[in-house]
Amino acid sequence: MTPAGSELRRTLGVGDAVVVGLGSMIGAGIFAALAPAARAAGSGLLPGLAVAAVVAYCNAMSSARLAARYPASGGTYVYGRERLGEFWGYLAGWAFIVGKTASCAAMALTVGAYVWPEQAHVVAVAAVVMLTAVNYGGIQKSAWLTRAIVAVVLVVLASVVVVCLGSGRSGAGRLDVGLSDGVGGVLQAAGLLFFAFAGYARIATLGEEVRDPERTIPRAIPLALGIALAVYGCVAVAVLSVLGSGGLGQATAPLADAVRAAGLPELVPVVRVGAAVAALGSLLALILGVSRTTLAMARDRHLPGALAAVHPRFQVPHRAELAVGAVVAVLAATVDVRGAIGFSSFGVLLYYAVANASAWTLDPSRAARVVPALGLVGCVGLAFSLPVVSVGVGAGVLAVGAVAYGVRRRGTSR
Repeated sequence: MTPAGSELRRTLGVGDAVVVGLGSMIGAGIFAALAPAARAAGSGLLPGLAVAAVVAYCNAMSSARLAARYPASGGTYVYGRERLGEFWGYLAGWAFIVGKTASCAAMALTVGAYVWPEQAHVVAVAAVVMLTAVNYGGIQKSAWLTRAIVAVVLVVLASVVVVCLGSGRSGAGRLDVGLSDGVGGVLQAAGLLFFAFAGYARIATLGEEVRDPERTIPRAIPLALGIALAVYGCVAVAVLSVLGSGGLGQATAPLADAVRAAGLPELVPVVRVGAAVAALGSLLALILGVSRTTLAMARDRHLPGALAAVHPRFQVPHRAELAVGAVVAVLAATVDVRGAIGFSSFGVLLYYAVANASAWTLDPSRAARVVPALGLVGCVGLAFSLPVVSVGVGAGVLAVGAVAYGVRRRGTSR
């Protein structure tokens, strides 16, 4: 039960919830994820995107059903706790907070790298401080800023698609679909691409701030996911038509390289601005999601209880937001984690595996269990198809969390 007086204010409608989901998904990932996915899958990039889309759909449907049943902050942490037991909810929450905190720092550094490469750390810290202040002022302010960010990013991505497909250098022959790198390459690409649009869970994580959650969340999640998948598919086809899978796999900045190859290098600065704005949108949504999961875990005393406080005026978990902002700012100021967050993909996939396992328990009928079963198998399969280093680090992070849980339970029982 949520303590009286500590509930968050329900202000988000369907449109706002969809925008928050889009701000999470259509972020910096689309500007960077295509290249490593193409290296992994070769000509199997589009099949990899299709596999990722199927798994994401299953996860989205499971999350929507659970969020309608448990419209509280915390997302899968709450669902796992209620449906599978305290440990599984805790493990999902731990994976989310640790992995996404690293992702926050990485997104902040991505903003810095695009805006002012020589002072990337300074810009990153400034971005974290600014967005934490926006979130502190209330969820509606965050939704308004996200709406503006999503609009800018969609315009930039639409420009890339039009330029690439409309150029004389675009060729359908470069869209050759095959399995040049085998099924393993396709699955690895799917795991990398899945990470780029996994933000639809942000809608569920904010469940306590959504109006009429039983109706709003099941509508908002598939809407946001559908729009994001359509955008990703168009961008992938457009870029492949110019660069081909080989050129895309070697690209350091895939979308910028694509518009340059299409014969319009003047658009490269616009793409860079779009990437910086997209990274800001991802960072904003990540801070929202991590702070709400922190709030939920603090309510259950898995984290310090002081973090469960809700601001009496702004109705936000202000201490959790400040704590998350402080940790991310320190990481962004001192460590370059952009190349060391592969474990985040592993953690996110296992987070969704817990969501699907939880949804499995909602309805005993065989038909109702098809989607969560497919989502569960897909999440586990993609998680263990990731590079060995990502799997090893991710498993290590989860093991640390499990040990901490065991130590805490032993201390409580005594």
